[in-house]
Amino acid sequence: MPLSRALLRRHSVLPGFNLALGFALLYVSLLVLIPLSAAFLKTFTLTWPEFVDAAFSPRVMASYRLSFGAALAAAALNAVAGLVVAWVLVRYRFPSQRVVDALVDLPFALPTAVAGIALTALYAENGWIGQHLPFKVSYTPLGVFVALVFIGLPFVVRTVQPVLEDVSRELEEAAATLGASRWQTFRRVLLPIVLPALLTGFALAFARALGEYGSVIFIAGNMPMVSEIAPLLIVTKLEQYDYAGATAIAVVMLVAAFILLAAINGLQAWARQRQGRI
Repeated sequence: MPLSRALLRRHSVLPGFNLALGFALLYVSLLVLIPLSAAFLKTFTLTWPEFVDAAFSPRVMASYRLSFGAALAAAALNAVAGLVVAWVLVRYRFPSQRVVDALVDLPFALPTAVAGIALTALYAENGWIGQHLPFKVSYTPLGVFVALVFIGLPFVVRTVQPVLEDVSRELEEAAATLGASRWQTFRRVLLPIVLPALLTGFALAFARALGEYGSVIFIAGNMPMVSEIAPLLIVTKLEQYDYAGATAIAVVMLVAAFILLAAINGLQAWARQRQGRI
């Protein structure tokens, strides 16, 4: 048997590698590869000037900046906040802890439209929270950021939480015994362990935020060049029966998101290799 084929086939108690691999490839192709390739094929019906005009007009570029910028910022904030929330849930015991733990999953179960309406009602100028703020949240890019933070937090918490549960307290006690401060213990002991999971949660939160539509359109106000997101432009072009123009925007977002996620996965692999050497 060739070496490459031998490396490909992993030993397992249960047989059926070829069948399982074929089923997995077929399933991924039907659900991911074929739909995405259809978007590219539809875009190929445009000439290059038409593609540039559809995908890189000033209005579309403004929507790219808002969508990618708000998604990255929201994922970054959720990475920090999610780590803190996961730490509190794992390391402390307090009344109503199970209620708080269940509330973390609320954005998963809540319909996005309901979330958008609720956030708009809270942060509008006459809302419960918005009326006490010195700045405007609803119908601004800040409102988009708030909505993306809301829907992205559970991805970080649920990714980091199991890793923290597996971290032994003896590691922290040993570091303290050796004279390490709390910050040194976190930076040199805990952070290398949770960093791969934290990057995974960041990537999941970013990907979720980038494609979010329902919770954003209500609080954003959808003003061109100000608070209009790229997914809304795609829907608008579809309603105008401009399918090629919609797929042109979708292809640009797809390629850019793939590059960013590949970079994040590369950082995640580097963190795991570094963790293995420590």
